Amino acid sequence: MFDQLVLASNNAGKLREFSALLAPLGIRVVAQKDLNVPECPEPYGTFLENALAKARHASRVTGLPALADDSGLCVTALGGAPGVLSARFAGEPKSDARNNQLLVERLRGVADRRAWYVCVLVLVRHADDPHPLVADGVWHGEIQDQPAGAGGFGYDPYFLL
Repeated sequence: MFDQLVLASNNAGKLREFSALLAPLGIRVVAQKDLNVPECPEPYGTFLENALAKARHASRVTGLPALADDSGLCVTALGGAPGVLSARFAGEPKSDARNNQLLVERLRGVADRRAWYVCVLVLVRHADDPHPLVADGVWHGEIQDQPAGAGGFGYDPYFLL
């Protein structure tokens, strides 16, 4: 086993969540930026391929086990968009506020608000791990026009389970 891993993300919300989840197991989560890991490209069309690429990249740069996720919101009326482009839905630089604004604009007047949130996690013990640990989950819900709740990030305020 290991007592430290690099989180292949620069998302402060994800760092908080994974740190809280893994601390009771004695695993310290270190942000990739603290280890000078450049952001990995995400050129693939699936959440799994992007998560695996990010985990292998962070592990290769640091020599540590790495945990990566790729996650996003898929909206039925938008043909599954924003999907793997969720973080950059409104373009660069990444902005939760602009992404949510664009989402609400694109759904204005649309009755079908069904959506699902996808998360794929990949843990590699080393960069060339032939058998990475993979977990995925899907949460179904709908998009609302007004934000609600507190403590979330990304599309959370607009996603109603």
